[in-house]
Amino acid sequence: MENHLVIAIDGPAASGKSSVARALARRLEILYVNTGAMYRAVTWHVVASGISSKDSEAVLKLLGETRIVCGVYEGQSNILINGADPNPYLLSEEVNANVSNIATIPEVRRQLVDLQRVYAVDFDNVMEGRDIGSAVFPETPYKFYIDASPEVRLMRRQRQGLQDSISARDRQDSSRRTSPLIIAEDAHVIDSSHLTIDGVVGEIIGRLKLKGLKILDCTSRIAA
Repeated sequence: MENHLVIAIDGPAASGKSSVARALARRLEILYVNTGAMYRAVTWHVVASGISSKDSEAVLKLLGETRIVCGVYEGQSNILINGADPNPYLLSEEVNANVSNIATIPEVRRQLVDLQRVYAVDFDNVMEGRDIGSAVFPETPYKFYIDASPEVRLMRRQRQGLQDSISARDRQDSSRRTSPLIIAEDAHVIDSSHLTIDGVVGEIIGRLKLKGLKILDCTSRIAA
């Protein structure tokens, strides 16, 4: 089955990719998919169940007994874990301290990637994460990698109320064996350090037009 349009937005923590992807999807009036929220939701469930995020065997056993439902709400992806909404807890310190461990478990990534790919069966979408262009949808020609200087990223992280180490997170994300954080060979890299969200979105739309996508000026929708 042929997939719908996928615009892949990758980048490290606090690069601004989530804000950019959300704004881009709103501008184009297509679905916004936050894959990071999916890993955080699983992490919340693991932590809330009293299981160590480093115990991959116990994590996988728990997931085998867990019902994960991914859907759409108000133009963006959402996720329910055994019928519960984890969204209020996704940026908690406990989740933030354990999500990288969960994301390094290959079977967790395989399960979540399968769920992520389902979105493209039914929807045009902007999907953001760390391996969208390199692993989830390597065939999409619309790949962007959003980055920023370590100093800017740390400042953004602190504004979110998070105190984790950017460099430590980068090492974990880049060195994991399954789908590490890399820049896809054909991705367009944008440094967001000194750009506004609208500035980054404008640059992406300019690149999309260069690649042949027609953007309707009156509605900002992508023309067929």
